[in-house]
Amino acid sequence: MHELDLFPGESAPLPLPSGLRRLAGFALPGQEALLAAIAGVLNAAPFRHMSTPGGRPMSVAMTNCGALGWISDRLGYRYAAHDPQSGQSWPPLPAVIRELAVAAAEQAGYAAFDPDVCLINRYAPGARMSLHQDRDERDLQAPIVSISLGLPAVFLFGGLQRRERPVRIPLRHGDVLVWGGPVRLAYHGVAPVQDGQHPRLGRERINLTLRRARESAPKLNGS
Repeated sequence: MHELDLFPGESAPLPLPSGLRRLAGFALPGQEALLAAIAGVLNAAPFRHMSTPGGRPMSVAMTNCGALGWISDRLGYRYAAHDPQSGQSWPPLPAVIRELAVAAAEQAGYAAFDPDVCLINRYAPGARMSLHQDRDERDLQAPIVSISLGLPAVFLFGGLQRRERPVRIPLRHGDVLVWGGPVRLAYHGVAPVQDGQHPRLGRERINLTLRRARESAPKLNGS
């Protein structure tokens, strides 16, 4: 178990499961370049509210960049090479986002992370993400890197069964979560985001989730 500092006013550290790390403020030094890269992605692939397979609109607005993009509609949850809204390939994964994710993964103990997809979520006040597993990727050996920007949020991190009670992890602007190994398929989500005003992003939270969706290339002998 690792320990997590809480928001001001909370008195005790929270235990975190082995395999999960929170890197407080890790994204802050490069935040302006990061925000500029996100703006570039949005110019090519704007946010949109996808629907669940049952036809309900998600409260979180989403877009993607990288080799594939995660999408949801009546056909199910899956990765697709093209943006269904434009018919074009998703924007390339900006180097500044990829490099931050690789550095965070290494800091958390996951060396040689090679992300090829980035899901970008926008949470308005009241938006939430129900508990789910990230299991649509072909490479489940690679970790997941999650970057938080804007309004604070409470991240819910459960176990390998949905019924397990999740740990509540407070996240601030610039925090990065990394998880993998024994908790790679842990159920996780986000509690409803509280209203507020962030000095840089206003009344919204932006979250970037980087994964390895395709199978990693096999290593050659001696490499």
